[in-house]
Amino acid sequence: MSETASTVGSTTYQRIKRDIIFGALKPGAKLKLDALKAVYKTSLSTLRETLNRLASEGFVEAPPQRGFLVKPISVIDLKEIAHLRVLLECHALELSLENGDTDWEGNLVSAHHKLNLMEQKMLGGDASKKEIWKRYDWEFHLAMIQACNSKNLLALHSTLYDKYLRYQMIVLTNRGEAAVQEHRDMFEAAIARDAEKAKSLLTQHIENGLEHTLAAMDRGELVV
Repeated sequence: MSETASTVGSTTYQRIKRDIIFGALKPGAKLKLDALKAVYKTSLSTLRETLNRLASEGFVEAPPQRGFLVKPISVIDLKEIAHLRVLLECHALELSLENGDTDWEGNLVSAHHKLNLMEQKMLGGDASKKEIWKRYDWEFHLAMIQACNSKNLLALHSTLYDKYLRYQMIVLTNRGEAAVQEHRDMFEAAIARDAEKAKSLLTQHIENGLEHTLAAMDRGELVV
């Protein structure tokens, strides 16, 4: 029973977190337990546990006497997330390039290949698989830092990446060829074990994405 309850709780957590990241649950939306129970087919106790966990991770807010709501978006929050991502991911990348073996290289080659194929489809006008595209993007960035040999660092980076991704998902457009080239350049620098160049390219990649998202937010081009 305990194993079943744990599995249900994990599934509920993953579904609600995904719906927050990809915008099915809008920023600032009130999270009413009875309504969520009907949608996610789970118990009130599981929902409370899930929402408290998401609150501790920064995806949900729980103001006193006001229940739960999806964390609102803000320019200040986005900038902080992006800057923290630069610090964490660049540090992890440097460690990974020092430690990465042949298996690491093979995984990185595969991750970049999948991402590039999806990016080429999007450049051709097919934007129907946006969620798969972002999953491949995540897998590529994870593959670059996977050999950092720090579970704590990878866990922190994963949560931060998801927060950054939520902002990207509220923007209606993507950066097209520029982002494709940035991924290609980062891949080549990582394979060459050029840590300084790889970190510089990664920093530029994140900062360019930040500027793009901020500009879209300023123009009101949001899926909210």
